[in-house]
Amino acid sequence: MKTETMPWDSAAHLETEEDVAAYLDAVFAEGDPALVAHALGVVARARGMSDIARAAGVSRASLYKSLRPEGNPELATIMKVMNALGVRLGVGA
Repeated sequence: MKTETMPWDSAAHLETEEDVAAYLDAVFAEGDPALVAHALGVVARARGMSDIARAAGVSRASLYKSLRPEGNPELATIMKVMNALGVRLGVGA
């Protein structure tokens, strides 16, 4: 008998600001730039990619392209998206 599976969509589980903060905190702790770009894309999808693109001042298509794991976005793009998402980087000691 075959087991039926469904694709996992992290965006469907980011319901609160705390969910988003915990998710991004875990991703940034990994230190993988491709994972960070992907995670920002997941959060943007959860919040509405078109709205985030507009708030970041970039096209929706450009945002999708930049935030895919192999997208290698510039730091300026990352900062614009984070600002649009209402999240910021923190520095710990």
